[in-house]
Amino acid sequence: MSDRKSLLASVADAIADYRDGEIDAPTPDHVDHWVRQFDPGVQVPLLREFAHMLGATYLSKETMSGFFRHQIRHKELAGTDPCGFWRNANLLDIQQQGHSQSDIRALFGDALKKECGIKSLADCGAADEVFVYLDDVLFSGSRIGNDLEEWIKTDAPARGTVHILVMAAYRFGEWKCSERLKKVAADAKKKLSFQVWAALRLENRVSHQKQSEVLWPATVPDDAALKAYLGEEQKFPFKPRTPGGKLEHPLFSSEEGRQLLEREFLIAGMRIRSFSQNPSRALRPLGFSPFGLGFGSTIVTYRNCPNNAPLALWWGDPAAPKHHPFSKWYPLVQRKTYGSEAGFDDVF
Repeated sequence: MSDRKSLLASVADAIADYRDGEIDAPTPDHVDHWVRQFDPGVQVPLLREFAHMLGATYLSKETMSGFFRHQIRHKELAGTDPCGFWRNANLLDIQQQGHSQSDIRALFGDALKKECGIKSLADCGAADEVFVYLDDVLFSGSRIGNDLEEWIKTDAPARGTVHILVMAAYRFGEWKCSERLKKVAADAKKKLSFQVWAALRLENRVSHQKQSEVLWPATVPDDAALKAYLGEEQKFPFKPRTPGGKLEHPLFSSEEGRQLLEREFLIAGMRIRSFSQNPSRALRPLGFSPFGLGFGSTIVTYRNCPNNAPLALWWGDPAAPKHHPFSKWYPLVQRKTYGSEAGFDDVF
């Protein structure tokens, strides 16, 4: 088997359960269709580095289920009587947008049944002191913050502990969300404490940019359109990453491989933005964000691809009519959207 064929199969296998039952299962041909949108000379090295990254950051259903089973009996969280802890805990169902919490609650419910014999999440919540907010990943922290802020102002008790339980968290979003929730609780005159539990924490704070674990270009291509785009940003201008820092997690095979992904996903993201006459400012080449060139998330879960990830991974729809911008890019992990979040105008 050629190196290319082997890599196509490796990527398809890595994302084998992506949106299982909702869209066609990924195949090497599907991956090949996607990667052929990049320049021929970079396709094999891009596949090689991308396959490496997926091995560290793709969160399959099996991986997430295992994490939740482990957390159920985590002594620092649940103490010496974990099943008693979970029977007393209130598992919040307060997500305002999307379906990730409903899906994760179902996954967690299966784990509770196996580990503790608790048949339904409705059987939990015997006490009114401990609350658990479940989700898959904390990216910017905005969604979790919005959900819990509304709950704090309305239904939260005068005192209690809130555990935010996610598979992965980005450090800046975790800090920002925690500070926001503490202020909201104080303003509401409620004594609530908050703690985030995550199996994987990824660095993306500006103060730690040398150790960042997002796609954050160290250099940018010499391209007139890109220079013009960067020049439009006045409030949060892009600052290149300084290479050479030691990462906590081996997401990339090398600095060279990382820069290849950053460059190619940036070029592709700029191309995708050009398909619209008036794209949203939040729709940045490396993912939705108010900053720089985009969030640059390296995480994809079995449920969905976050819009914080590079546009080149998720943007587009093979079923879109030919006149529509979505028809101009073939996605690897087509995103399930909720409402008009893609940020493109309606007139082409």
